[in-house]
Amino acid sequence: MLRSFVLLVGLSLFASHANAQLQWKEVEPGIWKATAGVPEKITLLSVANATPAKSALQQLPTAPFPLAKDEITSRVVDGKVYLKFPLVKEEELFGLGLNFKTVAQRGRVSQLHMDHYGGTDNGRTHAPVPFYVSSRGYGVLIDAARYITVYAGTAVRVDTKNPPELLDRNTNKNWDSSPYSDAVEILVPASGVDIYIFGGPTAMNAVQRYNLFNGGGYLPPKWGLGFTQRVPTLYSQSDILREANEFEAHNFPLDFIGVEPGWHSMAYPCTFEWDAKRFPDPKGFINSLLQKGIRANLWLNPYVSPTSSLYPKVKPFSGTHTVWNGIVTDFTIPEARNIFKEHFIKNHISLGVSGYKMDENDGYDKWLWPDVATFPSGTSAEQMRQIYGLQMQKMTDEWYRETNQRTYGLVRASNAGASNLPYVIYNDYYSHPDFITALVNSSFIGVLWTPEVRASKSAEEWVRRMQSVCFSPMAMLNAWADGTKPWSFPEVEKAVQEVATLRMRLLPYLYSTFAQYHFEGKPPFRSMNLVDGFAYAPQITAGKLDATLNPYEAKTKSDLKDQYMMGDNLLVAPVFAGEKSRKVYLPAGKWYDFYTGKLAGENQVITVQAELEKIPLFVRDGGLIPMVPARRQAPKAGEVLPLEVRVYGTAPGTFTLYDDDGTTFNFEKGAFSKVELKSANRSMSAPANGKPFGYDKKVTWTFMTK
Repeated sequence: MLRSFVLLVGLSLFASHANAQLQWKEVEPGIWKATAGVPEKITLLSVANATPAKSALQQLPTAPFPLAKDEITSRVVDGKVYLKFPLVKEEELFGLGLNFKTVAQRGRVSQLHMDHYGGTDNGRTHAPVPFYVSSRGYGVLIDAARYITVYAGTAVRVDTKNPPELLDRNTNKNWDSSPYSDAVEILVPASGVDIYIFGGPTAMNAVQRYNLFNGGGYLPPKWGLGFTQRVPTLYSQSDILREANEFEAHNFPLDFIGVEPGWHSMAYPCTFEWDAKRFPDPKGFINSLLQKGIRANLWLNPYVSPTSSLYPKVKPFSGTHTVWNGIVTDFTIPEARNIFKEHFIKNHISLGVSGYKMDENDGYDKWLWPDVATFPSGTSAEQMRQIYGLQMQKMTDEWYRETNQRTYGLVRASNAGASNLPYVIYNDYYSHPDFITALVNSSFIGVLWTPEVRASKSAEEWVRRMQSVCFSPMAMLNAWADGTKPWSFPEVEKAVQEVATLRMRLLPYLYSTFAQYHFEGKPPFRSMNLVDGFAYAPQITAGKLDATLNPYEAKTKSDLKDQYMMGDNLLVAPVFAGEKSRKVYLPAGKWYDFYTGKLAGENQVITVQAELEKIPLFVRDGGLIPMVPARRQAPKAGEVLPLEVRVYGTAPGTFTLYDDDGTTFNFEKGAFSKVELKSANRSMSAPANGKPFGYDKKVTWTFMTK
């Protein structure tokens, strides 16, 4: 009897842990949600708290549920959720955090853990977003603020329907230590979780749905897309004003300037109060910058110094452990957020401060709060680590929204749901090639990343880094440590100034591309694997696109990490120091050299020679590139600029040129203009009456391809 009872109990326990088929509900067009177990109160999407862009989602192609539902399973075992999703042969996966070395993620194991990036793609990164995109045209999001482990086609189950070939290592040279796996398996250390699937039919459509579900991409103020210089740590207000004058003397673009830790009366931990010696007149200082057309962006980390007036107010709402002797505020508590809001509005925003650089909210286990810390809200230390940067982005964004002023800043920690938040990620890592890989990967996960410039070993490296940063979401020189200037290498000053000026000339194209991010969900800087006519798929090669892939070519194409698209029309192929030439993979259709208009190639790999003065740029056939004359600063509201439209190739082309006042959120209420540029008849449609439009209606058309 006893043995029978034990057997029955064992069978009952097995049944409770058995694979369960999830129940899927379509929550927005082409987006499905299912729940395993009992989800926690604090999740990534609950913190981001975005409103889906419903009308934009309805404009996307119809998408059926992209996977076999009976092959998606979940189990809740020992307070953890076990998930399994199917994979097919030749399917590639992208995303799973802000990776710096790899683009293709199939065959990798990642623990998605908020951290200061340590040089290895293991899941510990500044944006450990638990979202992956398939080359088959769908995406999967796990909405849990936990350290999530993802086995992306690495684990082989005994009950698999597609067992790998059995090989004898003794005699078969094709034996592989990582045999074929037909599943993505995910371990979520929580009692329950919400899962979302984003339909296609293309990988780009899945990314669009993800971004639009999270409110649509952020549209920065125009000044945020200009050039920014971050000054040395202990610069005073007079030092910074002198630096602004130097930029003017060198005729170098400058729209906003970064004020580093020395503005605080104490930093590491921070007071968030002005140092009276270095900044005796904060309001006068900011006004002096504004008179020059320059905004001020303040550095901070979130740890509150005992010498700050904030300290006694937020101490009851702070965790059990300090960081650098500063308390860690629990921002999940509304009262704590309100205390910070009052302080920041009074001491910064009301004076005219235009944004923040939010540092060190990402990690390093040895100095961040430990996982044994507790917080007054009951939010665990692990959850707090996953959401802290996201929470800081959300609350500061709300402060600026209340003033109807757009901001644009920097952050070291982000996560799922951040698409509509006004921050660009940066870090202390400094590999130029890996910076470009991160820029490519950012397009899969709804975040922005800048390959900032800090220092260089040579003039060649300096100009190459400056070229890359000028074709990124934020053109930034971060001189906090050594005081470098754009002209620090005089022998390449002209080349550096030319690429910075080119960025300013391209503002109509770039601003319209960010508007596309907001209204359509298309990332402004995007992986080639999101581009029609290129995206990795079986039977497509990196050389001639109609041949059969061999394994090496397939991996090269799916893991392409050193070129990307800026918007729909412009392909960017950075060159790194020491390179005399580089290969560029051109998608289907004809592509033309940006500078000369000459045909570069079609459906092939080309080799371009490295010219020090130019970053290789290519435009698709029929591509239109709207530009303005050279200028040092982004246009102000009410300015009307002459417009040149460059036309490449022979195919008829169109471009949607977007404009608004450039600073407020009035565009969300319809105060914007979208006009259609058409090369076939050299026309521009009429802007809407009474809506902001800062371009002359008489357009100069330049046909680059003769």
